[in-house]
Amino acid sequence: MSARRAVSMQDVPRAGRWAIYIGLAVVFAIACAFLSNWQFSRNEDRSAQLELVEQNYDAPPVPLSELIPAGGELDGSDEWRPVELIGEYLDDDQLLARNRPHGGTSAFEVLVPFRLEDGRVILVDRGWVPPGRDQPDPDAVPAPPSGEVTVIVRLRPGEPLPGSGRSAPDGQVPTIHLPLVAKTVSPAAGDAMEVSAYGVLVSEDPAPGSAPNALEAPSEDPGPHLSYAIQWILFAVMGFVFIGYVIRTERRHRREDAEDDSVEDPLDASTPSVAASRRRRDRDADDEDAILDAAR
Repeated sequence: MSARRAVSMQDVPRAGRWAIYIGLAVVFAIACAFLSNWQFSRNEDRSAQLELVEQNYDAPPVPLSELIPAGGELDGSDEWRPVELIGEYLDDDQLLARNRPHGGTSAFEVLVPFRLEDGRVILVDRGWVPPGRDQPDPDAVPAPPSGEVTVIVRLRPGEPLPGSGRSAPDGQVPTIHLPLVAKTVSPAAGDAMEVSAYGVLVSEDPAPGSAPNALEAPSEDPGPHLSYAIQWILFAVMGFVFIGYVIRTERRHRREDAEDDSVEDPLDASTPSVAASRRRRDRDADDEDAILDAAR
């Protein structure tokens, strides 16, 4: 039995072959357009976040009830707004959020419920502490001030549960997921806890003798999304440029070969076979020109 001859793209007529290549370039360009649009969307989201921080971060503090009334929830447009809290820390319910990236290490953020004068409880993130020198847990965690305290915090929404399902030992949480925190602290604090927002500490009055390290301000870096979006557009254009270059290169080589054949051909150009061959080459060139024009 004779071996079946492998099918090659060179077996496809020239016009059909280049039509396939241009079709592939079109599909590639469509994929690049979707990816570019995705990056543009991410850039818009990042720009909205930066605008929100600029608008709210240094606003004057207001009472919590103005932004989150009893039974209400934090509005997304109020994220990072400073609020004033008057009440006392529930230091017996203090928790540590583990694996937080501060100081070039996996640090801990200190979370302490704060009971307001109206009885509501809001979680306050007082800052971060490093792991211990000879142990993974912190060597010491500064205690919050006792008694009545006036606290300024910036409001943040809670975080989602970790997708990996990781847990934490007693006295710690894997993330600042407010419903989880409410279940972890004592029932008296958890039942009254605000679960739509927590506060990032700005100041305490009276100030304690020592305090955790303050959390860093949010980054102002817009990110690489806009440059990535432009790169995907350039990739799409380069696909068509590459196909056009390949087609023109092959056509040039074919013309050079045809010229070489005409020099070596002893037959007169007026003979029917030679004229017909040249007419076929002209039709092929016209077909390829039409394909290139359609791709532009």
